[in-house]
Parts: sequence; structure tokens; C-alpha cells
Amino acid sequence: MDKLIAMKTFVQIVDSGSLTAAADALDKSLPSIVRMLASLEDHLGIRLINRTTRKISLTREGQHYLERCRHILSEIDEAENELSEEHDEPIGTLRVTAPVLFGRRHVNPAVISFAQRYEKVEIDLVLLDRLVNIVDEGFDVAIRIGELEDSSMIAVPVGQIRRVVCASPEFLKEVGVPSKPEDISKSKCTRHTGIWSAKHWTFYKKNKPQSVAIHGQIICNDTAATVDSCAAGLGFGMFLSYQAAPYVKQNKLKHVLTEYEPDPYPVSIIYPQPKFLATRTRLFVDWMTEYLRDILDYSRSH
Repeated sequence: MDKLIAMKTFVQIVDSGSLTAAADALDKSLPSIVRMLASLEDHLGIRLINRTTRKISLTREGQHYLERCRHILSEIDEAENELSEEHDEPIGTLRVTAPVLFGRRHVNPAVISFAQRYEKVEIDLVLLDRLVNIVDEGFDVAIRIGELEDSSMIAVPVGQIRRVVCASPEFLKEVGVPSKPEDISKSKCTRHTGIWSAKHWTFYKKNKPQSVAIHGQIICNDTAATVDSCAAGLGFGMFLSYQAAPYVKQNKLKHVLTEYEPDPYPVSIIYPQPKFLATRTRLFVDWMTEYLRDILDYSRSH
């Protein structure tokens, strides 16, 4: 027995006032309507309708079940209508997560423009600097920096980001431009506790890692504050390239030891692999992909 069809049949019987009228409304034979009602009552273990030759009447249990059926069928109709409307214009809620500073600078502007274009989509943007399990935590889309380990996700590459070491021009005039990683250990460093170690930085030469001890006056758990300290001349700093980019553009920071950088980190838009992808999610992924590829200069990084 198809429960949904049985519920619709039951409601139609009540609304039509008789089994015969319900059969006509549903374009079914009277015996099939009788069998459907009997199967439903057998399944529930209760009588829903008292039947006589002239009329039908609901039992107390039938009245309660009728109300629940109407509510359930209404919810189904509403969901189907929303999906039908979404083919023309996306609607509903979209949960998105991204790293904090990258999200502020690059993801949020794209979210704003998307929201202005699609006014019926509600976007819940959550910026976090920890690795998010997007399925368990209920996210539709995540922007992730670094190699991806979960192969069950769909991943759309949008660019690459370097890991860089920077210093202010004034600080470089004072201590000199380092030519090798060991030179860093002889100077002050601004240390961030979130991503890199506050005691050692790792450099690479021909893919071989080299650990260098660092020290300095300031240790901070906030990336933006650490970049500010570096730009103020308080030492060398290790950052992801987008974190230092505004200061580099303004000539407040300069890259050093570029030949000792590791391979760039990939930036990806990821989302679960559903059987059916909501229109709002598909449009957002396309929107964000175009935006970030332009920002990260995808053509040059691939």
C-alpha cells in the first residue's frame, strides 16, 4: 500500500461525502476506492469512517487522522511548489562557511552581490578558522584552503594561495634582507598561534623541509592583528598570501625568501554530493567560482 496515495484517497472520500463521489473525483473504480480505504484501516488498526448506504461519518480517530493528513499533504504541496518556483527563481536558505579573513575579504563581497541578485535566498554565512565537517554541521557550501581529504565531496578548484614571509620596508632597512632561512632566527618575528607554530617556522628548498627557531615580542591568535604588527615593523611574519596582500599592494610589506616557499595551497569550493542539487546551491557555486577565480587569477595559477 502506498501510504501517500491512501492518505489522499481518505481525504478525498471525506471531502466528496461518499466513496462513489470520491471514485469519480479520482477517476478510479468504486471497488478500488473501497479496497484502498480498507487497506488503510487495516494498516492503522482502527476504523476511520462509519459507512451506511446513504452517507459516511468520521469516527473520532478518523477526525484526528484527517487533520494530520491534511497537514502532511499541505506540507508536501508547499515543498513541491517551492521546488517548481525555484526553477525560475531560487528560494530558501543557504548555509556557507569560509576561513575568517578570507571570508571577510573575498567571500562576503560575493555573498552580498549574490543576495542582491537573488532576493528570495537567505544566506547564513559562518566564518571559522577551523576545519568544518559540512555534512555534520549542516552546511551547503564551504570554501576551503589546502589539500582536501574527504573524497566524498564535490570540489571545484578556484585558484591557489602561497605561504609567504613578509616584513616592512623599514624593518628590512634595519636588519637587512634575509638570504636564507637561518637569517630569520637572528631577528624578531611576529608570531601567530592559529596556523603556524609560535616557536618554529618550516621552509622548503627543493621540497626538503627546514625548521627554523623564531622569537619576537608579540604572539597573537588573530591573523589580522599579527599582520598589523608585522606592517608596523615589529618583525618578520609568516602568512598566507591573501592575508598580507593589501599591505604588499600599499608597499607596507615586502615578500622575502620566496625561493623557500612550499608549493601553493589549492583553494576549492566544496559541497556534498547529493542526488539532487538545489538550484540555489548550484547557482551560488557557479557565482562564487567565477568570482574567486577572477580574484585569485585562476588562469595564472594553473
